[in-house]
Amino acid sequence: MSPRTAVVGSGPGGLACARVLHRHGLPVTVLERDPSRDARPPGGTLDLHANLGQLALDKAGLLAEFQKLSRPEGQAMRILDTDGTVLRDWRPGPDDLANPEIDRGLLRDLLLGPLEVRWGREVTEVVPRAPGDGTLVRFSDGREETYDLVIGADGAWSRVRRAVSSVAPRYTGVTLIETSLDDVDVRHPELARLVGDGSVAVYGANRSVVAQRNGGGHVKVYAQVRTPLDGLRGLDPSDAEAVRSRLLTLFDGWAEPVLDLLRHGTAYVPRALHALPISHTWTHVPGVTLLGDAAHLMPPLGAGANLALLEGAELAELIAENPGDLDEATRAFEQRMWPRAETWSTITSAGLDRLIGPDPAEALALFDEVQSP
Repeated sequence: MSPRTAVVGSGPGGLACARVLHRHGLPVTVLERDPSRDARPPGGTLDLHANLGQLALDKAGLLAEFQKLSRPEGQAMRILDTDGTVLRDWRPGPDDLANPEIDRGLLRDLLLGPLEVRWGREVTEVVPRAPGDGTLVRFSDGREETYDLVIGADGAWSRVRRAVSSVAPRYTGVTLIETSLDDVDVRHPELARLVGDGSVAVYGANRSVVAQRNGGGHVKVYAQVRTPLDGLRGLDPSDAEAVRSRLLTLFDGWAEPVLDLLRHGTAYVPRALHALPISHTWTHVPGVTLLGDAAHLMPPLGAGANLALLEGAELAELIAENPGDLDEATRAFEQRMWPRAETWSTITSAGLDRLIGPDPAEALALFDEVQSP
């Protein structure tokens, strides 16, 4: 009999896992707390690395479709000084497909394909039981279901994680405030030129502004500040004018075009960045495992979604190789995942310290290191 497998969470990693299982003819149930696929904005754009996210899509048989949807020109990156001086202006070559960008919504729809997601199923608890008895999943509406394997792909504040680990994410010291500009090429052509085809970043002491082009004339803007967890206390996201005023104060003296990226936002969403310990692992628990942010939440510097995609695809392949021994498959998966995640957690943690730190020259130096052949 095919194993009863549940994937909790319909982010990139969870959907990649489900899609590869589906490709191998194995049944899978995707449980998602959102009431529908369009219940909330899907988020900004992602750059998928050739040896991580793109490899996962290849395992799912979706690489060719991804290449049609992605934007190689989105890899472009311009760095400015706080006075507006252009310090770096890197543009990819015509055949550079190492890290093309794709909007999260397009990636989600690509992965969803034929999958059936059970929307509105909020998991509150996962309870491993004796071998052969399956793993119990409890939902917010009081219902319960049992599966042979529950895969936690439910993000930073994972409910599934509690079944294997008592560790919780910790504040990194950096808070970002996200806003966005719509129809930028028509409504704000000067800012469209500033952002270009990819991203523009400005680094100051312990703060930065990054703007990233998405599809359809949409630009995401992120203001990041190193501050105590309560350092931006009192910000009310529903009062856009008050948040805008606070941001302009935090970045007072920066070049006007950079401030315009903040001025023209219409809604502002603050997010305190958290991360799990760099070496987070757990004692193996039969019937439960984790992937992506649920397993190794790290600073958002381009690795998280890529790792989640590859982990989902790899776990599905291991299950497909021996569906009769889920315990062996998940053990092998965890042993493969942990060292790679630790490496990337180390890189992204150090990167955040350099990007949002006291010396802006460190941010520029990091960019040069990443772009060097």
